[in-house]
Amino acid sequence: MCQSMSSSPVVPASAPGVPVALQRLAPDDRSAVAQALPRLLDRAGLASSFSLRSAHVLVKPNLLTATPLACTSPVVVAAVCRWLLDQGARVRVGDSPGFGTATAVARQTGLAEALRPLGLRVEALSAPRPLELPLRRGGPVVFGVARAALESDVIFSLPRVKAHSQMRLTLAVKNLFGCVCGLRKALIHTRQGQDPDFFADCIAALWAGLPPVAAVADGLTAMHVTGPSRGRPFPLGLLGASPSAVALDEALCAVLGLPLSGTPLGAALERREAAGCRRAGWRPDYVLARPEDFDGTGFIVPDELMHTSFRPWRLFKSCLRRLWLARRK
Repeated sequence: MCQSMSSSPVVPASAPGVPVALQRLAPDDRSAVAQALPRLLDRAGLASSFSLRSAHVLVKPNLLTATPLACTSPVVVAAVCRWLLDQGARVRVGDSPGFGTATAVARQTGLAEALRPLGLRVEALSAPRPLELPLRRGGPVVFGVARAALESDVIFSLPRVKAHSQMRLTLAVKNLFGCVCGLRKALIHTRQGQDPDFFADCIAALWAGLPPVAAVADGLTAMHVTGPSRGRPFPLGLLGASPSAVALDEALCAVLGLPLSGTPLGAALERREAAGCRRAGWRPDYVLARPEDFDGTGFIVPDELMHTSFRPWRLFKSCLRRLWLARRK
């Protein structure tokens, strides 16, 4: 069941505004999506919010597993990359799934083919550097974060809107966990994931420790009931963009009938008074559609959150596969 929006804080009109662009689109109309995205990104103020010419931009889609519903739509990723290239940005596309490889997932989902005309390819986020993350509750913790993420001028987080059995929802900020390298994510899930609130605090700290994060959300066909990989399709028909990943996440929660604090990660961001959220005094400027213009009725999120861990045998098989792929290079 979805929670009420009644607990959302009231922000005065004088509060600093952050652009949030939401647009309704038919989930299966690829050509309309490709045509709509440049205008969406322009209206969201992404070009004016960042100095993109010659900037090093990491585009971070969700490439969880080779199941189309679990990943960001290739047409969305390709359209964002094309727009960034038109702005003069130096674009890299990468992810680091906990199991398997980003390149294999990109090939199997059609993303590799969609990026080929742009001269881009998906790379595995590797070369970890230790990043110490101060927490609101205990800590600090140290994550091995991909060099490509830390050295970017800006990161574009491109999540698919999905329910999540551990975090209730996985959106733009949660998608940044893919900047933690490979199997380290599985180990972190096992160590920190036993407490969703503590794990959420870790991800909020990761967001704060990375370069600026913009966001473009693929909510054309969302995933609900459970997730992040085995949920059911939900025809939300939404694209969203903002120079603030936090502001876009709060808007997406509103679309689905949740306050930002209705998820462990959203609550952690509010405790941190993250830039972009209402609790910290920011006001969303909806430049196109508003959350109430979308129908999230029937979108089911998990009531009870589960501990996400990984079976040792699966971890072992993934290690063997990575070694085999490394020897083939």
